[in-house]
Amino acid sequence: MRVSIETTEGLERKMTIAVPGEQVNTAVNARLQEAAKNVNLKGFRRGKVPFKVIKGKFGKGVRQEVVGELMSQTYYEAISQESLKPAGQPKIEATNVIEGEDLEFTAIFEVYPEITLPDFSKIEVERLSAEIEDADIDEMIMTLRQQRQIWEVVERPAAIDDRVNIDYVGTLGGEEFEGGRGSGINLVLGSERMIPGFETGIVGNSSGEVFVLTLEFPGEYYNEELAGKQVEFELTLNSVSTQVLPEIDEEFFKSFGIDEGGEPAFREEVSSNMRRELKVSSRSKLKNQVMDALIDAVDVSVPATLIAGEIQQLRDQAIQQIGAGKNIDPAMLPDDLFTDQARRRVVLGLILGEVVQQHKITADPVRVREAVEELASTYESPDDVVNWYYGDKEQLGTVESTVIEDQVFDHIIDTANVRETRLSYQEVIKPEPSPAAAANTAETEERPGGSNSESVPSLPA
Repeated sequence: MRVSIETTEGLERKMTIAVPGEQVNTAVNARLQEAAKNVNLKGFRRGKVPFKVIKGKFGKGVRQEVVGELMSQTYYEAISQESLKPAGQPKIEATNVIEGEDLEFTAIFEVYPEITLPDFSKIEVERLSAEIEDADIDEMIMTLRQQRQIWEVVERPAAIDDRVNIDYVGTLGGEEFEGGRGSGINLVLGSERMIPGFETGIVGNSSGEVFVLTLEFPGEYYNEELAGKQVEFELTLNSVSTQVLPEIDEEFFKSFGIDEGGEPAFREEVSSNMRRELKVSSRSKLKNQVMDALIDAVDVSVPATLIAGEIQQLRDQAIQQIGAGKNIDPAMLPDDLFTDQARRRVVLGLILGEVVQQHKITADPVRVREAVEELASTYESPDDVVNWYYGDKEQLGTVESTVIEDQVFDHIIDTANVRETRLSYQEVIKPEPSPAAAANTAETEERPGGSNSESVPSLPA
């Protein structure tokens, strides 16, 4: 086997491979001889068909099959021989398949880039911390009450924070415009769901009243036909409802799984979940800073095939999140929506993968067990869930990958220049915009003070 490699552009390589014709013919003949043992042809006994006849009848097809297998086999042998690390699948094209001559083909592929890790001690990041005060717990309990609120119809003029039910018709120059009609619409006043002046214009009116609001659409409104235009809305106020919060009592506590201990036990449960959320949020923000610092510090070319794969994965995730059981045309989500995030995730995966290799980081069995038990703790039969994870290599591998990521960040953070900053609880848990989470919509778990944090990009295999 002869192998030659040339760099075509950036990370792309063109590898030309030649396999001796004798090797091809030997493989073809061996395959035909094996087939001859079981071939049934009219006029010949089973297994007694002359080789010349077998070759004449099946030689072309068998040769095509063998050539395909040899190209695949020798490609991987050449990759190993030349110590190359392809990123993605190659584009293989045969250039000479003439019988009796050397088999020649080309394979075009991208390779993983060389990564030069920065000096982690020069990375400067900030770890946020906070004390959970009684006022923070009170605020969280109020939030939990608002999650369980009900609406009660009242006979008084509407006010901010009330929920109103309305019918409306919008007109421009006396003509109804598209999308300007609504019937039986519930609207919380002050939510700013509608254009400026719409919600405040309802305040002070009572159920049963019909009135007209003269308003102006914002100049940068998405519908150019309405942007900056003055319109009129005729509204019918069907009802006004006020928010009614549940009482802080035993029934309320039980709805969150607190059957004993009353309010002190409930407040401790809320506080416990808030402490967990505080820890998760602080670490998540610290990780984001580390990720940003790594991206700034490492100049790396990224294989286009890896970005394309990540774009497809992000698109699939977005379709699942917004699909709601409907058929979503992938063309509605073009590559440009995901390119920046995909590149960021690929770069981080390459950098973190290099840290794993250079520092020989493997999943700590103790931390894996802790992670599995934490996942299992939310189920009715935790032991069964733990056994299920340890009985499924794929699922356990997912947990191990997450643990390795945590260990990589711990390694970097232990070396980095970390300064401590004390803030309020609300400041620490406040979500921050992040490119890594731009296309992800996390659901908040309904529990006292519970929520989810940003995910970390996966390490390359």
